Amino acid sequence: MNTREVTRKYRLNQWTQIIRECRSSGQTVKAWCADNGINQKTYYYWLKKVREAACESLPSLEENSSIVPVNIPASSDGPGPESSSQIILRFGSVTLELRNNASEKLIENTLRALQNVR
Repeated sequence: MNTREVTRKYRLNQWTQIIRECRSSGQTVKAWCADNGINQKTYYYWLKKVREAACESLPSLEENSSIVPVNIPASSDGPGPESSSQIILRFGSVTLELRNNASEKLIENTLRALQNVR
């Protein structure tokens, strides 16, 4: 690994911590940046870089053999598939509903995002 890559990783780690501190402060980004002497544009620049790095580090679904297809039989009871949730996942105060007409790409991206939920 070259010096440039080490420096980039170091800065990403530094800014990841700074972003966590800001988010856990309970303040708005504007107020927190003002209190900590950080330029708001710099904060958002690094927020974008941290998010990009997080997305790049996600494993592809093809590599993950723990995802198993689920066949859900069509039900004649109640509303049609466009209006009824076929799968409901709850995690704390977050609810995720997947409907029969959800695109494969939406489901794939959702599963990728859920892999990082703690």
